[in-house]
Amino acid sequence: MEPTPEQSPHHAYPDHWEADVVLRDGGTARIRPITTDDAERLVSFYEQVSDESKYYRFFAPYPRLSDRDVHRFTHHDYVDRVGLAVTIGGEFIGTVRYDRINEQGRPASAPADEAEVAFLVQDAHQGRGVASALLEHIAAVARERGIRRFAAEVLPANTKMIKVFRDAGYTQQRSFEDGSVHLTLDLEPTEKSLAVQRGREQRAEARSVQRLLAPGSVAVIGTGRTPGGVGRTVLRNLLAAGFTGRTYAVNRAFDEGLTTLDGVPAHRSLGEIDERVDLAVIAVPAHRVPEAVADCGEHGVQGLVVLSAGYAERGSVGRELQRELVRQARSYGMRIIGPNAFGIINTAESVRLNASLAPESPARGRIGLFTQSGAIGIALLSGLHRRGAGLSSFISAGNRADVSGNDFLQYSFEDPDTDVALLYLESLGNPRKFTRLARRTAAVKPVVVVKGARHSGTNPPGHAVPVSRIPDATVSALMRQAGVIRVDTVTEMVDAGLLLADQPLPAGPRVAILGNSESLGLLTYDACLAEGLRPRPPIDLTTAASPQDFRDALADALADGTCDAVIVTAIPWVGENGNAETGDGEVLAAALRGAAAGGPAKPVAVVHVEIGGLAEALAAASSTAAPRTRPTTLAGRPATTPGTTAPGTSAATSTTAAPTTTGTTDTAQPTAATPTPDTPSATTPTTPGRIPAYPAAERAVRAMAEAVKYAQWRRQAATPGKVPEFLDDTIDEPGTAALINTLLGPAPDPRGRPLAHDEVRELLGRYGIPVRPTLPAPDAEAAVAAAARLGYPVALKTTAPHLRHRADLGGVRLDLPDEEALRRAYGELTDLLGKPAELLPVVQAMAPRGVDTVVRASIDAAAGAILSFGLAGAPSELLGDTAHRLVPATDRDAAELIRSIKAAPVLFGWRGSAPVDTAALEELLLRLSRLVDDHPEVVSVALEPVVVAPQGITVLGASVRLAPPPPRGDLGPRRLPNY
Repeated sequence: MEPTPEQSPHHAYPDHWEADVVLRDGGTARIRPITTDDAERLVSFYEQVSDESKYYRFFAPYPRLSDRDVHRFTHHDYVDRVGLAVTIGGEFIGTVRYDRINEQGRPASAPADEAEVAFLVQDAHQGRGVASALLEHIAAVARERGIRRFAAEVLPANTKMIKVFRDAGYTQQRSFEDGSVHLTLDLEPTEKSLAVQRGREQRAEARSVQRLLAPGSVAVIGTGRTPGGVGRTVLRNLLAAGFTGRTYAVNRAFDEGLTTLDGVPAHRSLGEIDERVDLAVIAVPAHRVPEAVADCGEHGVQGLVVLSAGYAERGSVGRELQRELVRQARSYGMRIIGPNAFGIINTAESVRLNASLAPESPARGRIGLFTQSGAIGIALLSGLHRRGAGLSSFISAGNRADVSGNDFLQYSFEDPDTDVALLYLESLGNPRKFTRLARRTAAVKPVVVVKGARHSGTNPPGHAVPVSRIPDATVSALMRQAGVIRVDTVTEMVDAGLLLADQPLPAGPRVAILGNSESLGLLTYDACLAEGLRPRPPIDLTTAASPQDFRDALADALADGTCDAVIVTAIPWVGENGNAETGDGEVLAAALRGAAAGGPAKPVAVVHVEIGGLAEALAAASSTAAPRTRPTTLAGRPATTPGTTAPGTSAATSTTAAPTTTGTTDTAQPTAATPTPDTPSATTPTTPGRIPAYPAAERAVRAMAEAVKYAQWRRQAATPGKVPEFLDDTIDEPGTAALINTLLGPAPDPRGRPLAHDEVRELLGRYGIPVRPTLPAPDAEAAVAAAARLGYPVALKTTAPHLRHRADLGGVRLDLPDEEALRRAYGELTDLLGKPAELLPVVQAMAPRGVDTVVRASIDAAAGAILSFGLAGAPSELLGDTAHRLVPATDRDAAELIRSIKAAPVLFGWRGSAPVDTAALEELLLRLSRLVDDHPEVVSVALEPVVVAPQGITVLGASVRLAPPPPRGDLGPRRLPNY
């Protein structure tokens, strides 16, 4: 919407304030600035507001707005006077306005930093969170315009509005003056206000997905008149699944006399349906979709599943059609799955929805599945069905123009019918939000992800989202930090999902192996070692073992306190006549399930070879698995009393120990997770249901290893890390901010600028990161003078870009004890590599001997600030042995960062060398994390090398780049992305 000539050209219409938001009930609305074109909308809106609400707004009867009022409320300068409106279908349902005031409460301009604010919400839309969303957005606008406080006068009887202010989480003051409540809100975001905002976002987005998955009625628009076709297929699948709500077939080409189709009412348009329609499945050609969406919007449909193709997957023209589709749907308060979607499924007994192209609805189960690919969705549904696994819900989002994997995580977090969330993703529209949501969800239930298009550097056709430039290995590390189980293939995702859905989490990495094949047992043993587990020697039951022998052996293994999980291997056994028999898989399955049900809660997996019916029988319990109801520790034992330690555990944390693989320790350390308010209890099955079966030992072991690593993450997440307080005493945050402003200048280059050596030392020094000084040596005499100033022994190094950090090329000479050695090294350097002007040599005092490492921090526009660590030279540069964590990093993150690289043993006394000062290294990582977190203008830092000695560390080289801070959408008010 463009500004009118009456508005000041100096303050043009701020289109970046426009936003689509999800309201409390899951519907969407649009927030935008009010303009002079809105006079009629404002009058119409005001006429629909009750007299009581008008009284609360104006403190007196105010039946109608005067022309002067309308002019005042529609003319804004977008600085000192701002009005925002919430619209649905183009009509106002709520407004908010602020007017900047001075200390006397009179109209003012900057530098006055206080404003009076007032809200008005249509009565029919009160209770939907409209005022709360408006407060978030008007507060962000006010901060942008230099306003730091809101003042509001509210009548005591207006309890709803008082609650909106009280619950916002801002620092506030209240007083009672002249019969009204006077409120003052400090608009600086607080930890509480951010938590409130994210909590509202979570509930609203979860509800928006829930409305799609549990509709009371469904209309299939584009149902064919003859069998076949997309629309008719969806209708058939809805009926075959036994959908519990009302179903309608809609097609404008139906004959006027047609009243039913396949036993459901048939209509030429939604307008002919007398009852409300909650969900519309659109299966018409792309050029007819806008008409169908408008029809849905006019008749109050809550959500859309658009199966139609011909959008962003077809190129730039289709991408614009897709954006217009989203804009049109959201203008009516509807969310979209698709376009180019495969459909949705909800197996809940109260819903039984199969609004998809899947010919067979999956069994009811505990797995939620989201996929961005219809083809992958088909493969996953088929694979899960073959292995007897059931689903709680399924969403195939197609081009993912609106509802995304982030929305699915919001829904899965709250859904009591989902114990495991599986996601196939080809793009991450908002990586910062994804990691935040994944971390919260993974704290209560597993999240398993396959990321497609990992190495292309572009998004698949149809996915119009920002492209992150960080390497896939970094993405994987960040997912692991958030508790996500990242696997490489959809087969691995199914394997892990089956184990996690119905088996308790292991208390540690110790695995018992038993079976009737010594060779298969040894293969399983080797696979366990390769995955970092700690297998016990395989127990060979011999090929003559009966199902009862299996049951007894499994019961003994589960009762053994020295093992945390059991893998059973089974091959056809030998009969009395010496011939191999496939046997009755159901008998063996019953024996194994009986042993698992009667023993301690530990995960069990089965590796089988050609035993007929075994996998199906083991999976028989999956479709009727009961919800997890009893809170337990991650080991499956009852939770211990807060403040106590479970038997057999250690109170010491792992953050100060040497680096370990998954299976370093034999002692389990279960910790009772404490659910936070409004957080589902973290629970595990109390009795195993189905037992997952695998056709290969490697697949079963890999799934078990993922469960072990996830359980370890859950135990650690129960007591999150922190940033040590001692850092605050040695960090000059205000001084650093002032320095950065000076270095960037009043008109900073958007591309940023690298800092000179002295500037780097000053900036890092304010955060307690000293950089050893270097002095230029343009000739031998300057080198001698520099060494005299620094003190011998010294190092002579070239700093030319092509020779930097390349000791292998002869560009570094160390431990020069005196002037003679320095002059000789200088001559050799220039004779070998070139003139001083080309080499740019410098002199630096020698540092204590130690391990050379590299520490970096950088800002990715999509993922945010990332902290990286590795050993200098070949390990990180050639082998890619670098670890990563998101900023801000905690003490636990720092400890895990240095221990997670493959070469970490070098830091801890490898082959008899002296262990180095890892505590000092962890402190350096925390200081650097604080720097880039406190000052987003610091977009890149490289400390190379950082020499870690047995006592202390020395930063020998550092580079810093400053730039105007990139936008942080995750810290602003709630809004849906616009791709």
